[in-house]
Amino acid sequence: MKQENKYGREKLLDIYRVMKQIRLFEETAFRFFQENKLRGSVHLCIGQEAVSGAVIGLLNDGDYITSTHRGHGHGIAKSRDLKSAFSELMGKEAGFCHGRGGSMHICDLAKGNLGANAIVGGGLPIAVGGALAQKLRKQKHVTVSFFGDGASNQGTFHEALNLASVWKLPVIFVCENNGFGISVPVKQSTSVKDIAVRAAGYDMPGHVVDGNDVIAILDVFSQCKERALAGEGPSLIEAKTYRWKGHWTGDPEVYRTREEVEAWMEKCPLKRFRAYLLENKIADEKELGEIDGSAQADVDDAAQFALSAPEPDPAHVMDGMYVEGAYPL
Repeated sequence: MKQENKYGREKLLDIYRVMKQIRLFEETAFRFFQENKLRGSVHLCIGQEAVSGAVIGLLNDGDYITSTHRGHGHGIAKSRDLKSAFSELMGKEAGFCHGRGGSMHICDLAKGNLGANAIVGGGLPIAVGGALAQKLRKQKHVTVSFFGDGASNQGTFHEALNLASVWKLPVIFVCENNGFGISVPVKQSTSVKDIAVRAAGYDMPGHVVDGNDVIAILDVFSQCKERALAGEGPSLIEAKTYRWKGHWTGDPEVYRTREEVEAWMEKCPLKRFRAYLLENKIADEKELGEIDGSAQADVDDAAQFALSAPEPDPAHVMDGMYVEGAYPL
């Protein structure tokens, strides 16, 4: 059945394009890991592209995000810079952080990405700080904190939600519940069936959404963003999704069955969104095929750029380590 499109054709096609770029980027990163072209391992978000695409699709450069160790999708969607993303993974000078951050510390302040964080739950208090700055400056912007199900059991989660609610900050907490904290199923580590119910303890709305359904995510997130911009405070969204690959690129994945993974692959967010676009006549097969081809070309071009990009100059290894001159007290 055809549904009303309240987000605009160009917006939805742009979200599809970004999701496709993220998928192809991650698949290429996995191949590069296997070919020993990356510095260390990476944590892939294949299967979770709808969350990054939909949420960040409703943000602009003035809005902030904080990210996680599984944050390539967030960084790509916010910055739209595949060359810097690949370069950072390869430790090249052209990377977001000049090759010093690597996969788990992508940051782009100019585009509002306050940084990915290898510490589970580490981005939550940073997001509260970003939202506090926006409120003090009277800016009409929001901050989004992405985190995983495992982070919901960290002290930073509870502290961040409490303070954000006390101060009615324009922050939206987005939990990407992919079912596992490394190898531990959520049901073995978490006291509640739905992490979103914990919002009640901090007097804010809590929403559970299908994390593979772009339109459902857009609908929920747009409500939370409107609430934040109206000065009504924070919200918690739990997007239930699934990662197709292991926790990291060398994960033996002995904690789940192939049948379970294949069942979730049938719920592929890209295939579902593509079907939605076709069914609702937002685009046809030819146009989506052109977007697919363009996304592949973008990823291939960025990968080749990063492979041939120069290494950082050792002479600058200490840059950014110390404050120049007297520190203002």
